[in-house]
Amino acid sequence: MAEQATTEEKLPVSEFYKVIDYVNVFKSTKWWEAIVVFESYGKRTIGLYLWVKQKDKESGVEKWTRKQKFTVRNMEEWEKLKSAIEQLAPKLVSK
Repeated sequence: MAEQATTEEKLPVSEFYKVIDYVNVFKSTKWWEAIVVFESYGKRTIGLYLWVKQKDKESGVEKWTRKQKFTVRNMEEWEKLKSAIEQLAPKLVSK
């Protein structure tokens, strides 16, 4: 079950983006998955992020590093993705 953004820890998204809102999908001490609405150059985008906590090679300090990012740029693209996922989702159930 997804959670509203309630953590005190700052979302590890580039300062370049203005975060509008987000929902945590999963978070542990090592992995963090969230859906983020962000804005850049006046345009809003939804990003599906996965971060892993790793030690920085230079400083040795643990920090969140982006492992994956997938963006949805507009409602037309969302409808195509949603349709494809709805078509394939029933196949997640093993027979």
